[in-house]
Amino acid sequence: MLLFRWLIFLLLIGAAVCFVFYLGTGQMRYRRWGLITLKWTLIAAFGFFAVLILQRIV
Repeated sequence: MLLFRWLIFLLLIGAAVCFVFYLGTGQMRYRRWGLITLKWTLIAAFGFFAVLILQRIV
């Protein structure tokens, strides 16, 4: 479980780095990569924590 939490954290940092590159360069590809990374990271995080919550309920 600790591995998945670190992976989610690192992916969020990666998305933040993409947004910083976008702010620095103005290139739309960094913004697009940041949004895609952020979207899939949040979907994976919600799924992971939903499984944890369901395990506690059952």
